[in-house]
Amino acid sequence: MVGTNNDITVLDRSPLFDDLIKDIAPPCNFVLQGHRYNMGYYLSNGIYPQYATLIQTISEPSSIKEKLFARYQEAVRKDVERAFGVLQSRWKIVKGPARIWNARDLGKIMKTCIILHNMIIESEHGQGINPESWQPHGDERVEDIHLEHDYTFLVSTMINRMKQVQDKRVHKNLKIDLIITCGIYIGLKKLFDI
Repeated sequence: MVGTNNDITVLDRSPLFDDLIKDIAPPCNFVLQGHRYNMGYYLSNGIYPQYATLIQTISEPSSIKEKLFARYQEAVRKDVERAFGVLQSRWKIVKGPARIWNARDLGKIMKTCIILHNMIIESEHGQGINPESWQPHGDERVEDIHLEHDYTFLVSTMINRMKQVQDKRVHKNLKIDLIITCGIYIGLKKLFDI
């Protein structure tokens, strides 16, 4: 259907990777299992492509490490989705661009919104209001924001960075390293009863 916005078409039009492609994203360097990585990653579900920056869960885990990884990845991903869903539906603060905000201030704002949400839920629950059926009032609804991007950087640099973002080999290696690291972490946690 023309004009349909599903996860993939939204991703294709999203400014999510713009800073990475422009090579102006904050540095994110880390080492897992002896492999160096130079981009952060997002937890996603299976509908998204295998980019170096998107790590999906394992739909049919076979080993104990894969099962642990899938369980923890899904739990964290769902927590993040719920938190952002709350912020977007209740408060306008995260509906639009946030580049003018300091990252530390944004973190405090988001935590405050989540705390306020939890307080509202407790209050409404005590009054017999079903929080699952909550909808924002008409004047609280936020219009979609359309952003324009200035692509004045060199096309060759953009193509190189996009290839790095979409690198399936890096995606595969990172996922394997995360699974191994998750298994090691859980083993140590059990060993030392942390």
